[in-house]
Amino acid sequence: MPRFKLVIEYDGTPFVGWQFQANGLSVQGSIEEAIARFSGERVRIQGAGRTDTGVHATHQVAHVDLARDWRTDTVRDALNAHLKPAPVAVLAVSRVDDGFNARTSAVKRHYIYRIVTRRAPLALDVNRAWHVKWTLDATSMHDAAQVLVGKHDFTTFRAAECQSASPVKTLDRLDVERIGDEVRVFASARSFLHHQVRSFVGCLQQVGSGRWTRQDLQDALDARDRSRCAPLAPPCGLYLSGVDYAAETVADANAANAP
Repeated sequence: MPRFKLVIEYDGTPFVGWQFQANGLSVQGSIEEAIARFSGERVRIQGAGRTDTGVHATHQVAHVDLARDWRTDTVRDALNAHLKPAPVAVLAVSRVDDGFNARTSAVKRHYIYRIVTRRAPLALDVNRAWHVKWTLDATSMHDAAQVLVGKHDFTTFRAAECQSASPVKTLDRLDVERIGDEVRVFASARSFLHHQVRSFVGCLQQVGSGRWTRQDLQDALDARDRSRCAPLAPPCGLYLSGVDYAAETVADANAANAP
């Protein structure tokens, strides 16, 4: 069966998360329903990351097997037509080989977290950024964040319900930058624990507010104790912004299948 790779963007506000759940509307379920409407097939799609309730994506990746070898632009346009009015868009569709798996073939995932620091309430960015009413020291946040980069036991920053087999992960990047009144946190790794990025941001906000030091963050990491983590940053500021794959697993098959 032909396998298609989908690149997807969505506003996570109205969804219970990416993953299909019986108790509410999911991004995965919305796309699967759109597939059924245009193709007549009831299929399950596989996503690269299971974003939580209220978390957004500018570059989620999924794959799906369909019985018919549709043109990729037809798949993209038909899905977008049937997804309306849900805040989900399929940005691109490509044909990939059968060995490609959106989740297990991924070699790196990228997240961005947005914090807007100003007194005035958010009008355009409500539900799309964490509103903090005071200035944060982004330089101190970036400096402290570097203690988390590398291979560590991240038990302190792991949700109690996390299903990962081990709390040990390798964090490739954790950078903090200020752009006007916005502070952005950039995180990259092969994989993340449940709530790991939001846990990081919650702690870094304490640093930026002057309540924690770099050493406090180091001590929290070394403690391997969830109770030492600061309160979670809210989901509204978190975006899955990219997923990387080894080139040989995503060779586009469009040329080979062109009429």
